Formats: sequence, C-alpha cells, structure tokens
Amino acid sequence: MPENLSDTTPAPQVWPTLRARDARALIRFLVDAFGFEETVVHGEGERVEHAQLSWPEGGGIMLGSVKEAEDDRWPLRPGTFGGYVVTDRPDELCARARAAGAEIIAEPADTDYGSREFGVRDPEGNLWSFGTYRGEPRKA
Repeated sequence: MPENLSDTTPAPQVWPTLRARDARALIRFLVDAFGFEETVVHGEGERVEHAQLSWPEGGGIMLGSVKEAEDDRWPLRPGTFGGYVVTDRPDELCARARAAGAEIIAEPADTDYGSREFGVRDPEGNLWSFGTYRGEPRKA
C-alpha cells in the first residue's frame, strides 16, 4: 500500500461532472490523451446525454453535451471544469498527452508536498492536473 494511504482511505466515490460543446470529441480526446476508459455513453448522433469515463487507477468522471435550454437542471458551462487526477506515472502520462495534441500548461515538476505533477488544458478549455499526490489519510 502506498505510504500516504491507509485503511481509512476510502475508495473514490466522488464523480466530477462536466459539459462539452462536442462531447463525443472530448470523450475521444480523454481516452486517447490520458487513458480514461469509456465505460458507457448514452445519446443519439453527436449528442451525449450521459457518459461515464473510468480512470484506470480508480474513480472517474461523468459528462454530457451542453444543453441550451432554460429548464436545464445542470447548467454547467463548457470549459469551466478543473480536476485533479491521481497517477503513478505523471511523466509518462504527460508524454502521452503531448503526443495526442494536448496543451501542456505546466510541465512535470516536483511539489513541496511530495507530489510529481503536470497540468494540461483539453480542447474544450477544461484544466486538468495529474499527479502522484493521493491526499492525506482520514483521521481515525
């Protein structure tokens, strides 16, 4: 077990959500550039009503096409999402993202809190940080 995890660190159960102007293209990008796994995609044609992308190391995200309707119960603007994703291989992942055309906004670097991380912007404008920091264990 990694040193910063313990028996009190729960499995991921928070699912960040985002909206996209071109959800199908964003799904392809997240799979190709970062290695998310396409678990389920519901929708017709280019429209995505709901998609779940799983992260191989645990957790994942949910996303869908933006809705331009007054009765939208989840009115998130595309390109306003920011997320942190844990990875044991940030340098390798950064190289993969760069090769897939991702805009690297912060090169891999070590932090003062013991993480190695990098930052990237996806084609919709969302900001992603990938790093080795897994969070602190819960207090017993």
